[in-house]
Amino acid sequence: MSPQQPLSGDRPKAAPKPTPDTQPYWDAANRRELAIQRCTSCGKAFFYPRSACPVCYSQQVEWFVASGRARLHTYLISHRPAPGFAEQVPYAIAVVELEEGPRMMTNIVGVDNTPENLVLDMDLEVDFEPRGAQLVPVFRPAGSRARGPAGSAAGSPAESPA
Repeated sequence: MSPQQPLSGDRPKAAPKPTPDTQPYWDAANRRELAIQRCTSCGKAFFYPRSACPVCYSQQVEWFVASGRARLHTYLISHRPAPGFAEQVPYAIAVVELEEGPRMMTNIVGVDNTPENLVLDMDLEVDFEPRGAQLVPVFRPAGSRARGPAGSAAGSPAESPA
């Protein structure tokens, strides 16, 4: 008799397993930074991490910290929980277009996931949620929450009147 698989609500969300090409991306995420790559030959920013530019095929690529701003390109509202998502149904699986140009798949958080709330081209900002010991980029509506201490206004000294 084989042991039963736990229900999806009983398992944690899957944690990413960095590779040599993706390690800088995940290291930056753990610092609450969204890092992507740019080709130093043609200047094009791109995502997902890889060793050569997808536009000109140059291997002259560099990492940089993106602004964290994006727009909602498309989404799907899932009503069936994937492992670790049982408490979040319905949840949005989305493609966002970063201000720098590349698109990435992510989750939308901080808003009820309904078609009325998920308006295409809405402004979003990056946030991070833990998956095991790794932070994973997710996106929320822009301005919906003050950002934490890692590079934001929350915790900045308020301007005093002159």
